[in-house]
Amino acid sequence: MNTLYWILIFLGTYCFMEFMAWFTHKYIMHGLLWSLHKDHHHKDHDSWFERNDAFFIFYAVVSIGFFLLWKNTSFWQGLPIGLGIFAYGLSYFIVHDIFIHQRFKLFRNANNWYAKGVRRAHKIHHKHLGKQDGECFGMLFVPFKYFKK
Repeated sequence: MNTLYWILIFLGTYCFMEFMAWFTHKYIMHGLLWSLHKDHHHKDHDSWFERNDAFFIFYAVVSIGFFLLWKNTSFWQGLPIGLGIFAYGLSYFIVHDIFIHQRFKLFRNANNWYAKGVRRAHKIHHKHLGKQDGECFGMLFVPFKYFKK
């Protein structure tokens, strides 16, 4: 196994997961599985956990599946793919759940160019309480207009 291939697969998977997050968020969460996602837009519960957290569990299972493929077969690409999915999930958790929604009180004072843009884009997304008329479904890569003053 060539290290360059391993790194390219890991980075490609990580970047592809941003597309998957956007696609899942726009067409699945705001579509067929709105029933799981709506409590994220309109808090109708007192629990720290949301039904929306089921999506994290889904991608964790996918990541674990690739680790198992790597471990139990000759599919060596399973390791960088599984790690790419895991790394994206960790990044998403840090940016979305910790930084933006403050589920843990960390990074409250982050105020750099990137942080402001991502926070602004997410605020625009959450201004819609229903599943229709949403915008800005990505997480780590948001349109440039949200970085302008």
